[in-house]
Amino acid sequence: MHSQENNQGLVFFIDDEKAIRASVRQCLELADFACRDFARAQEALEQITLQFPGVVLSDVKMPGMDGLALQKAVQAIDPDIPVVLVTAHGDIGMAVEAMRAGAYDFIEKPFEPLAILEVARRALEKRRLVLDNRELRLDLAAAEDLDARLVGSSPQMRALKREIVNIAPTVASVLLVGETGTGKEVVARCLHELSPRRTRTFLALNCAAIPPQLAESELFGHERGAFTGALRPHRGRLEAAAGGTLFLDEITSMPLEVQGKLLRALQDREVLPVGGNTPRPVEFRLVSAANEDPQEAIAKGRLRADLYYRLSTVELAIPPLRQRGQDLPLLFSLFLERAASTYDREVSPPRPQFMAALLRHHWPGNVRELKNLAERYALSSRPEALALPGQAATPQGPAAQGASLAEQVQHFERQIIKDAIKRHQGDMRAVLEELGLPRRTLNEKMAKFGLSRQGQPEP
Repeated sequence: MHSQENNQGLVFFIDDEKAIRASVRQCLELADFACRDFARAQEALEQITLQFPGVVLSDVKMPGMDGLALQKAVQAIDPDIPVVLVTAHGDIGMAVEAMRAGAYDFIEKPFEPLAILEVARRALEKRRLVLDNRELRLDLAAAEDLDARLVGSSPQMRALKREIVNIAPTVASVLLVGETGTGKEVVARCLHELSPRRTRTFLALNCAAIPPQLAESELFGHERGAFTGALRPHRGRLEAAAGGTLFLDEITSMPLEVQGKLLRALQDREVLPVGGNTPRPVEFRLVSAANEDPQEAIAKGRLRADLYYRLSTVELAIPPLRQRGQDLPLLFSLFLERAASTYDREVSPPRPQFMAALLRHHWPGNVRELKNLAERYALSSRPEALALPGQAATPQGPAAQGASLAEQVQHFERQIIKDAIKRHQGDMRAVLEELGLPRRTLNEKMAKFGLSRQGQPEP
């Protein structure tokens, strides 16, 4: 039989007469349709799901479940699956009623082969359009959800979102690299929800939270009696993620011995439970994450180089919050709104002085730290007095002296650039990378604000 990918589509044909089934199947396959024939309607019905990619062609009068009952059962699964009924000459009235009830079309016996082929083509085209439209709606909904989950319009976030949309539909393994608190699991979930696996399992495992002696059992499972305390069989995470997405966070915390076994499992697409003798096939999309440079982890003996190449078909860098200055006010407002709702508090919007302090902060804890601050702000009786590490609670300068909005903005911008230069000790390449600015733009702003490579006014 032709594979479905290389033909005009799939047809389920149901008839209790073997000779008719053989004749119709041959006719369809010669015209490059994929055809499966059944003697009983119930057998075909058991293999029809909401994602069924074909059409149903069925005789009406059959023992057991007849064609009309089959039509109703198929419509209960998905009313958009085309059902074509084959009727005797005297059953035209019944066939018309069936079409009013939702049947796609009917063919009268005795029928010409060309009639079946034409109806099958039209019905399959309708089914393809239905499935394509559903997929498009899901993709649009997922894309909207991506903006809701990954808040921000900075150049770094726009670039990251483009990459997610580009690679999510593929089966490629993805390695996410970013500091703690940057939202690597959120990105992993977005990759899953924008993929064809969105209806299947998303399973997350933090490798740093597993005791080393249990890591192998947790990943690959174990048989009853495999070790002391193994009172019953346990299915590992690789098997539990079958058909879906497995997210392994802090991959460099996995013991090297277990990393080797994970590499073998990924290469062979099968797992061998601890204490077991028979490998079990596994199939899933793997997304991993590291909070340190993978090359440094390899050099320090914390990550196997061969496993790294297996994990990083695509490598995505998740930008730290300090590189997303223009996203920070929106993120803080969003977290503050959520915190106010969670704790049932009336919260006043932060003043410009407070936002200036947020923009000057280095954010070592990234988005997680910002969220924590928003919750403390919502719960505090004096939120404006909250101080960030290394900063005064009430910053001084034009922003605190009733200056115009334009002056306040310039003051904030100057302070951010000055602090970045100071942090990087005049390394302008690092400053450009952190602020996400073109060199010419940074030079113009430094000249405008009178800043030198040391962050101080030019003499």
